[in-house]
Amino acid sequence: MSDAAAPGRTKGPFSTITALWLVLVGVFSFSALIVLLAYAPDLKTGTDGQAHALSKSAIGYAGLAALLKAEGQPVVISRTHIPRGRTEGLLVATPQPMTELSAVQGLGFRGPVLIVLPKWFGAPDPFHKGWVRGAAPIEARFLPKRALSGGAAQRKGVARPVLRVVGGPFPAGATYKSGPIERLQSFKAPGWEAVLVDETGAVILARHAKGEIYLLSDPDFLNTHGLKDFARAAIGMAIVSTLRQGEGPVIMDVTLNGFAKERSILRLLFDPPFLAVTLCVVAAAALAGFQAFVRFGPVRRAGRVFALGKEALADNSAALIRLAGREHRMGGRYAALTRGLVARAVGAPRELAGAPLTEFLDRLGRQKGAPGSLSAMTAEAEAAPDRARLTEIAGRLYRWRLEMTRERQ
Repeated sequence: MSDAAAPGRTKGPFSTITALWLVLVGVFSFSALIVLLAYAPDLKTGTDGQAHALSKSAIGYAGLAALLKAEGQPVVISRTHIPRGRTEGLLVATPQPMTELSAVQGLGFRGPVLIVLPKWFGAPDPFHKGWVRGAAPIEARFLPKRALSGGAAQRKGVARPVLRVVGGPFPAGATYKSGPIERLQSFKAPGWEAVLVDETGAVILARHAKGEIYLLSDPDFLNTHGLKDFARAAIGMAIVSTLRQGEGPVIMDVTLNGFAKERSILRLLFDPPFLAVTLCVVAAAALAGFQAFVRFGPVRRAGRVFALGKEALADNSAALIRLAGREHRMGGRYAALTRGLVARAVGAPRELAGAPLTEFLDRLGRQKGAPGSLSAMTAEAEAAPDRARLTEIAGRLYRWRLEMTRERQ
């Protein structure tokens, strides 16, 4: 085969600058995606119009947080689990319809807890983000006995209830007159002690028999829609202020509403002190990419598939011998080759050959102080059992030759 002509340099579909920009944009987009995945829970603003402390809709409780702050009470909107053992303050939980009592107890707060039952389901307003349009009451079948309510009931029409204190930390015998409430919601459940009841005896606020867990049946005393009425707002603020213990804040939980800020391995990569490790890995990857992008040597041309010449023939023969596993059988021939090279270099008599020549070179070697004996090394080379032994003997023969011919190593 004749040597093929060197291929010419062809122009690619993209220029170097364009390819570099494509790589940079791809790396930036992938990095931004990873960061957004890590901090996705923090980016949720809560403007979905549902019933929780981040919602500014009519059925949300952002108005309660604003009103408490305006009155000077500390308010915390919690996206994480509360450290266990904390007892001061008040935890306000606004669970979803099917939330279990054990989920509220698992929040870890050991002080008073106020659970506000859900009542309304609002459809998002397409013209105002975060608002609701046409809120509809949640049907009783979505509040089964095994959920928090234990059995809720809604009074049809508009009621103006007068709440009466029958227990708990409220002033004994006190009454609270409320403004109009549509479909007043009350509940009945075993294991709960009534605290506030209406004129019909229906329970509006109750306390759990085994702890400081209070349940408010109707959210219209605390949500933004309910706070627009002064009488309802006064009842709601009285409930929160009375149940709050010590100087602790009013903690409004949103983890039960899907806004929990959970720890993850992905987020840990971007938080100190592990951020330094992440930056080092990114820098190392950038350097490796730069080294791969920039050429640091000449273009390596492709050689022939089948090489020509004596060297290629020798390489092929050596490969065949190696493949057959007969390398150690070449020891005697290598010793004979070494003997011939030394005899030619020292001017040995031409009539000597075979054993006489070996004896002559042994005598000459003893005179020069060469290491080893050619006859002994030849016998060892012919009897070499494997490649490793042959390699060791060949090294000794090579050093003997250099000593005899005074060649430089």
